[in-house]
Amino acid sequence: MTTKQLTYAAELARTQNFNRAAENLFISQPTLTYQIKLLEDEIGFEIFARSGKGAALTPAGEQFIVTIRSVLTELNKAIENGQNFSSKYKGNINICMPVRSALYYLPQIIMEFAKVYPDISVTPYFIYSGYLERFFAGEMDVTFSLEHQMKRIHDVKKHHLFDSGIYLICKKNDMLSRKRLIRESDLSGRTLMVGNTSPPELKAVQQRLIAGGQYQLFQQPRSQYHADKCGVRAWHLSVTGFPQ
Repeated sequence: MTTKQLTYAAELARTQNFNRAAENLFISQPTLTYQIKLLEDEIGFEIFARSGKGAALTPAGEQFIVTIRSVLTELNKAIENGQNFSSKYKGNINICMPVRSALYYLPQIIMEFAKVYPDISVTPYFIYSGYLERFFAGEMDVTFSLEHQMKRIHDVKKHHLFDSGIYLICKKNDMLSRKRLIRESDLSGRTLMVGNTSPPELKAVQQRLIAGGQYQLFQQPRSQYHADKCGVRAWHLSVTGFPQ
């Protein structure tokens, strides 16, 4: 089916008259009738019931036209957006972000980039799994990633953006909240809830805690525990052998 056929069907549904619809579309009535018949043959059901008085929608046709009008509206929006984009921008850069922290840096980056390259747009994507695969497949131009995930990748240009530390999250009434620095000995006998995508340095800490026999580690997706919603307090975790 073509866009013209869908437009013809929508106009005929509005007027319910082949002659009037053809006039509004600036085509002949036989052409309109023929195109509607081709459309019905392709989709496998009648959209209109013909009579000497004009055309009436069938029950299936009513449902079809509702969807078609929505499709045509979105299509017109897409065309308009494309025309606006082509008149303002000469190119586009796709950026994928697997971590929320990247969002804090991106707005300022986009503003600074726009000053130098006003004719290039930037489209951000939040992709939490498979983002590196999409980057290497060429679907994304730029990606934010943890350093350890890119160490063995040599055919890309890498830029160091910021350093991140390990933080212990605990309740405000916990005795640990009164300490300015938390060490391994302070965690004796406690159960730790850790992220399931930990960097190598944190995994090494976890293994030492497990080997000591005095700790339990509870794996939990990060999205299920947000510090700002649980009345908790965050402190920097200092551990032997972990670079701060």
